Amino acid sequence: MPDATALDQATAMIEKAWGRPIEALESLAVRRPSDDPLLRSAMHIRSALVITDSAVAVHQDRLHALTRPGHVPAFYDLERITSSAADLRVAQAESRTSLQAISHVIEAREAAGTADRAPAVRLAQAAVARFGHAPRSLGQAPDQPAPSAAVGPSVAGLGPHR
Repeated sequence: MPDATALDQATAMIEKAWGRPIEALESLAVRRPSDDPLLRSAMHIRSALVITDSAVAVHQDRLHALTRPGHVPAFYDLERITSSAADLRVAQAESRTSLQAISHVIEAREAAGTADRAPAVRLAQAAVARFGHAPRSLGQAPDQPAPSAAVGPSVAGLGPHR
């Protein structure tokens, strides 16, 4: 994406993370902000990026106009060129910061998704372990419930505490 603006990159990241077009996500973030606060955050950062992206374009156009080929800048243009270049660098830095912030929001969303699933996965593993590996006593009938297995880390390899 060499010609893609920071706004284009942000839009692509958000659409990929949430799996919907940006227009649908914008309406979700506005209508039901409490349903997905991370989406609301990403969309808020993206809306700030719209302004920054516009500033980048304006500063680039101004700088290109002042430094166009065949044009010899006047003495008073030097200050405007320097100022436009500095403003462009600031706007580009703000754009990069916004992109980083959006990627952090997306990482937080992914981490929250795996954190929500982790307890359920552990419970399912414990249930399978109890069901499949619980020892039966010799006199126990097959339809009687087996004693529950211990869930948690094994302490056999830890040895005595000193």
